[in-house]
Amino acid sequence: MSDSCNPNRLPCGSRFLDLTHPQVMGILNITPDSFSDGGRYAQRDAALRHAEAMWRAGASLIDVGGESTRPGALAVSPIEELERVAPVVEAIAGELDVIISVDTSTPAVMREAARLGAGLINDVRSLQREGALDAAADSGLPVCLMHMRGEPTTMQQDPRYADILSEVRGFLVERMAACATAGIAAERLILDPGFGFAKTLEHNLRLFKHLESLHELGRPLLVGVSRKSMIGRVLGHEVGGRLYGSLALAALAVGKGAQILRVHDVAETVDVVRMLAAVAAAE
Repeated sequence: MSDSCNPNRLPCGSRFLDLTHPQVMGILNITPDSFSDGGRYAQRDAALRHAEAMWRAGASLIDVGGESTRPGALAVSPIEELERVAPVVEAIAGELDVIISVDTSTPAVMREAARLGAGLINDVRSLQREGALDAAADSGLPVCLMHMRGEPTTMQQDPRYADILSEVRGFLVERMAACATAGIAAERLILDPGFGFAKTLEHNLRLFKHLESLHELGRPLLVGVSRKSMIGRVLGHEVGGRLYGSLALAALAVGKGAQILRVHDVAETVDVVRMLAAVAAAE
C-alpha cells in the first residue's frame, strides 16, 4: 500500500502526518492580540525562533495564525493577514523539517501559504468564507474543520443549544458534505469540536466528556483547549496559571482518541503523550 493510500499517514504537502499515535501541534500566534501570547512572536525572527523551539521540543506541526480568534476579536484585512503569515510560513518551510499548519479562514492566505510550503489548512470557520472552499480544494492540502457559531466578535454572547453533541456533529457533517461537493475528499479532513468557540463552560465540559462520540464521523479529531477560559473557570486561574489544567485535558483527550493536540506548552504535552504511550505499550 502506498503512503498516499494509507489511512494512518495523512499527506500534508511534501510531508506526511503519522496518525498511528497522537501528535502535538504547537501554536504560533503572529498577532498583536491573541489571548495568551499576543505580540510576543509578531516579528519574523522571533516567530521562527519559537517555531524551532517547539519543533525541537517534539511538535509535529506548527500552527501559524495571523488573525486572532479569541472571543471579541475583530477581523483583519486579507492583506494584513497575508503580510503577517507569508514571511513566517516561508521562513519555517526553508529552515525546519516540520508540517506547517496555517490557521486561517482567508482564501488568499490559504493559496499563498500552500505555495510557500504549508501542509495543512486549519479553519475555525470551516471554509465558510466566500472562496474558501475553492481555495482549499485547489491547494490539495488536508483541512481541519472546526465547529463555531457566528464570528469571534459575537460568538460568546449567550450561546444556546438544545443538544450540544448532536448540533456539533450535525454541523461537522454538513461541512464535510460541502467539502465533498467542492472536491475535497473526506480523507483530507480533520475535525475539531471547537472548544471555547460559541460555547459556555457547561457546553465545553459536556462536549469533552462525550468527545469519543465524534469518532462515528470517521475522521481524526483535533482538540485545542490549551490555556483556554474553560480551565480558568474551573480552576480559578488566569492564563499564565493554566498549564496543569491544560495537561490534564490533554491526557483526557488522548484517552478519548484525539489524534492531534493543539497546544502552547509543547514540551510538557509531549511528555504527557510519551508517558501515556509507554503505559499503553506495557505487557
